[in-house]
Amino acid sequence: MKRILVTGGAGFIGSHLCKRLLAEGNEVICLDNYFTGSKRNIIDLLSNPYFELVRHDVTEPYYAEVDEIYNLACPASPVHYQYNPIKTIKTSVMGAINMLGLAKRVKAKILQASTSEVYGDPAVHPQPESYWGNVNPIGPRSCYDEGKRCAETLFMDYHTQNKVAIKIARIFNTYGPHMNIDDGRVVSNFIVQALQGKDLTIFGDGSQTRSFQYVDDLVAGLIALMQTDASVTGPMNLGNPTEFTMLQLAQTILELTGSSSKLVFQALPQDDPQQRRPDIGKARELLDGWEPQVGLKQGLQQSITYFENVLSAQ
Repeated sequence: MKRILVTGGAGFIGSHLCKRLLAEGNEVICLDNYFTGSKRNIIDLLSNPYFELVRHDVTEPYYAEVDEIYNLACPASPVHYQYNPIKTIKTSVMGAINMLGLAKRVKAKILQASTSEVYGDPAVHPQPESYWGNVNPIGPRSCYDEGKRCAETLFMDYHTQNKVAIKIARIFNTYGPHMNIDDGRVVSNFIVQALQGKDLTIFGDGSQTRSFQYVDDLVAGLIALMQTDASVTGPMNLGNPTEFTMLQLAQTILELTGSSSKLVFQALPQDDPQQRRPDIGKARELLDGWEPQVGLKQGLQQSITYFENVLSAQ
């Protein structure tokens, strides 16, 4: 049994990760300040004697004896990370410093949940880990993009200078149950709008693309990356390489929900990427057979069921 710390553990991805780590026989400490996370996401874990929930903000130091750390704490949707951009970049940078300091002291392995946003609006397609990105350092998304880029720098420097055992995962668009109903990301937006009979809001002309990864596939990838030997530090892309336009996504959700909602088009937000698709060659090679398993329609159907239950409970 390992003792594992998950920051942001009550959030969308963190809650699924906590559940999987407990199922594999580990002891889990879940840290969250509930800015975007929720106790509802981990309510079924509270009775597990090997699960510990701590209300804590990673911008402040935290002390515990642990074997592994998954650093997931940070708002990840534009609506939330732009609400308080200074707090967002503090969470990424100071949170990384505090968790790396803890990992150094207790000799724990630590994984950073980085993001495909480090590639910005990419000039290379699909995006390999070797691509340095095309990021606006002073735009409305830069608090998140540059915060995550700086966190990657800190991880590599702690590894090089202090021999901390690190892993860096660059997470591409992920969806599934436990997303916030007001998350602001495209999958949850479209599903909620469709279920409520509202117009589906498409920014731009709908030709921009994303690659959508179901949360179970991501969690499997994160755990597989953590289990690699010390020579594998990352960065490593974790995503589903199947690419869809926003129009295709909207039409698929309308089909699966049976909604009669209409499509409406609005101006594209500043610095919104036109294309996003991961090159997952490195993950396929190094993660012992890891490969996304859940197709878009299957994952969307499970997400739709989740949001139907959330909406009916309101």
